[in-house]
Amino acid sequence: MEGGARPFFSYGFILINILVFGYQITLNQNEIIEFFHLYGTVPADILQGQHLYTLFSSMFLHGGLGHLLGNMLFLWIFGDNVEAVLGNFRYLLFYIIAGLIATLTHVGMNMTTDLPSVGASGAISAILGAYLVMFPRSQIKLVFIFFFITFYVSAILFIGLWFVEQFISVYIEAGNPDVPSQGVAWWAHIGGFLFGVLVGLRYKNKARLYSLSEKRPSLFR
Repeated sequence: MEGGARPFFSYGFILINILVFGYQITLNQNEIIEFFHLYGTVPADILQGQHLYTLFSSMFLHGGLGHLLGNMLFLWIFGDNVEAVLGNFRYLLFYIIAGLIATLTHVGMNMTTDLPSVGASGAISAILGAYLVMFPRSQIKLVFIFFFITFYVSAILFIGLWFVEQFISVYIEAGNPDVPSQGVAWWAHIGGFLFGVLVGLRYKNKARLYSLSEKRPSLFR
């Protein structure tokens, strides 16, 4: 991480999310439902000005182990370099604001639902958007477990395909407006990602200087 801020908040967010999930798994089924309705974001409540704190608290809850691991893996892979460019406290603000914008996007596109939305996906989508703009030539290492091989794919291809998937998923599930995305807040991903792209454009030159300070043309993860 030479030439940039250390990823204190990226790793801190990972720790907080794991600790909160550790608490969640101590709850029984009825308690976890109540917990999600108390701290998850319910669009119908937000539009009535109720439980506004959930716009923040929902960012640290997850619906299951797979949900948690997927989000934390993306945060671990992409968050440190974005934090290195933005700086620690600017990154903290970026993460929180991104999460709020992402959740509000979900609320705006699902105004009638009373299902709670939880997860760090919106904020992490913003990290992906910023990373894509800041490090478009970066190579991302993927592991194909079944054949025990590794290969590299460009950030543009990997993140670009991920973003396209969000729109496809919205289109496929558009016929079920009262059950948004079968539990996946696709619009939160889209809103967060677009915000991240805007921030990435703002700090693209700084990201280029950071890449040069690493003494390599692209960042390998």
